[in-house]
Amino acid sequence: MSGRIEAVCVSARKGERKSPIESARFVANHGIEGDAHAGSWHRQVSLLSADAIEELRRKGLPDLKAGDFAENLVVSGLDLEILGLGSRVRIGREAELAVTQIGKVCHSRCAIYYQTGDCIMPRLGLFARVVTGGVVSPGDAIDVLLAVPRALYQAVVLTISDRCARGETTDTAGPALARRLTEVLPAHIYTIRVIPDEQPQIEEALRHFADGHSIDLILAVGGTGFAPRDVTPEAVAAVVERRTPGLDEAMRRASSQKTPHAMLSRAVSGIRGRTLIVSLPGSERAAVENLEVILPALDHGLSKLRGDRSDCGRPEKMARTE
Repeated sequence: MSGRIEAVCVSARKGERKSPIESARFVANHGIEGDAHAGSWHRQVSLLSADAIEELRRKGLPDLKAGDFAENLVVSGLDLEILGLGSRVRIGREAELAVTQIGKVCHSRCAIYYQTGDCIMPRLGLFARVVTGGVVSPGDAIDVLLAVPRALYQAVVLTISDRCARGETTDTAGPALARRLTEVLPAHIYTIRVIPDEQPQIEEALRHFADGHSIDLILAVGGTGFAPRDVTPEAVAAVVERRTPGLDEAMRRASSQKTPHAMLSRAVSGIRGRTLIVSLPGSERAAVENLEVILPALDHGLSKLRGDRSDCGRPEKMARTE
């Protein structure tokens, strides 16, 4: 699958239209040289379909130009909607991008909205980080190296452990949970990350993935017990907007049939935006056992967070045929 770069655009400030240029240097883990959106974050480069811009021209905005929606790259000949989180593309001979976000949330009307009467980037834009640098110019090919289907649930596994973060022991729980998720759910693991038992860092990581990456599920593994450094429940409680106590109750109830220590779990789960955050114990065996308990309900729950309107009280096949 391939397409063509129709325009390369940059701007000196965020929130304003970008201007087309003849070529741009893409810098790994930074973005486009001279562009306001470059930096050490995940939305370094934005992509927009030429067809989406042309559709607005036909609807009464004939003067629209490349860059008017603050997009860095205008792409033709490639359906950007086939690219889910984690997809990779190569542009020209060297530059490689990894898709990090699908659309975005606009909390207020920016200058672009008032200038054009609409802003399609929140609905149709793709955002990416630069994996490999290179020079990109209009006319360059854009080739899909890896297409991750958008239908797959996107999951992040955060192992919360001082010892793992210091390299004193190897994280086995995180990879085991990731394997089980992909075996049972239609899921793609966006990343597995290890962070220490520091509440501010845990909260920052949870907000980072829930608010900016189109992530469906975050598993926070470890730090749910009585030890002084066990602060995962406090971190999760601080960031979620709606609690999901049924998940925690089900896991504790099932675990208590195997060990009385299960009643010591302080695990807290909940929803932030459209992301489900579930906290699990830190040992590989206990984490996988707890995940097994809730797996039968996760597909339905994550589908609901994505906007599925089917009746919860009826089997899905029956609901679709009526």
